[in-house]
Amino acid sequence: MDLTKSSRRVGLGIGTRKHHRLSRSERTDRGKALRAVSPRSSHATWAPAVDRPDPVDLLEAQASTRVPELVPIRYGRMLVSPFTFYRGAALIMASDLATTPRSGLDVQCCGDAHLSNFGLFGSPERQLMFDINDFDETHPGPWEWDVKRLAASFEIAGRDRGFSVDDRRDIVLAVAREYRTEMRSAAKHGSLDVWYSHMEIRQMLEWVNTEVREKRLGKREIRGVDRHVTKARTRDRMRAFKKLTAQDHGRLRFVADPPLIVPLEDLVLSEQVRHETEQSLRKLIKKYRRTLAGEHHPLEDYGYVHMARKVVGVGSVGTRAWIFLMLGVDEQDPLILQAKEAQPSVLERFTRRSDYTNHGQRVVVGQRLMQTASDIFLGWQRVKDIDGRSRDYYIRQLHDWKGSADVDTMGVDGATMYGRMCGATLARAHARSGDWIAIASYLGKGDGFDRAIAGFSSAYADQNERDYEALEQAVRSGRVAALEDL
Repeated sequence: MDLTKSSRRVGLGIGTRKHHRLSRSERTDRGKALRAVSPRSSHATWAPAVDRPDPVDLLEAQASTRVPELVPIRYGRMLVSPFTFYRGAALIMASDLATTPRSGLDVQCCGDAHLSNFGLFGSPERQLMFDINDFDETHPGPWEWDVKRLAASFEIAGRDRGFSVDDRRDIVLAVAREYRTEMRSAAKHGSLDVWYSHMEIRQMLEWVNTEVREKRLGKREIRGVDRHVTKARTRDRMRAFKKLTAQDHGRLRFVADPPLIVPLEDLVLSEQVRHETEQSLRKLIKKYRRTLAGEHHPLEDYGYVHMARKVVGVGSVGTRAWIFLMLGVDEQDPLILQAKEAQPSVLERFTRRSDYTNHGQRVVVGQRLMQTASDIFLGWQRVKDIDGRSRDYYIRQLHDWKGSADVDTMGVDGATMYGRMCGATLARAHARSGDWIAIASYLGKGDGFDRAIAGFSSAYADQNERDYEALEQAVRSGRVAALEDL
């Protein structure tokens, strides 16, 4: 890999960022002018195109590049509810969003900005941060696509929770309003202020306390926040180590839990192939070190011990994901890395080709652009898999104080606060790569865009339910196979 060329690409972000050559007033005028091209009210509409692709066809096309025996697990997880279906339907929604009006302003998009892809994690400075935490689909695209996917996820989750029509609309309006408010606040500041803006645990708790003082949150929601924060702090490398590993004839190994966790030796029967695969993936770790910053890196203090395949997520199920057990000075100093296959973003076919030949690098660069602070072990590499085919991967720590919202227990007040946090966070992420001044100007002071997003979210939630039913029918007819959630 030519890391010199790769480094140059990293600096480009989503392109040449031509807005930097414009004055503040010119950028403000640009945003206002785009309202005439794509009115804010136009974002309220959703109706399936006459030639809309069959949603199950799109899912099957994705399945063709995945591990065949794992695909039924993906379908099983998607069929738990319309909300879990939505989590796995990023490609379907990207295809739909491509037919909707565009503002003409691009940013580095998350590509899968639903509410479960936000949460807590530990920064390198060991601060608990709230931010976007999934970037498999990150790619340049219209900022409003992320907003629509986020807002619709709250409408769909609200239906799953049995919230009233009015409550769901109020939650979605809060998401859109907070995005708009945060972006307009950013428009008053310069580039470094925008780049440094973030939400750490102290600021998050201040936000919660404000909600309590203004009587928008009750004791039940406060207890939920406290549990959420406490649980996130326990989800660290030691917890993962104790949960996933055990001694086997005097050697540390990942504990088999098929099909969700399968050690390498259980996947590859041939001793020669197993040895070649292990050697290849050892090389992955060494080469991936070159994508990490610094003259010295903690990775150098850890040695390889064992590896296994691990099923993760909903939409990602079937893509290849490996976990590596590494040890430092002793068994009280473990590190578990996850190498996750990176395929082309679902946005790529509807926008433009990625600037990066390695999709692992695409994920890493996108994450570094959008996230305030990123895992020090975040890197990428291309390697030959057990079937002899080369694939792109990005690598990170498996667990590092990770916490996410519990949709199954979320009440209306809690969902409203969480929606506002997600909306503000998404605005900060977009401002780091796009023309935040023009976007703020396009959004304006009024709530026209907010109301449009609420209308879109309701209409698209109806579409999501129809697509969910299409997958149910595909399973009933035998077209596709699904396994119950494991």
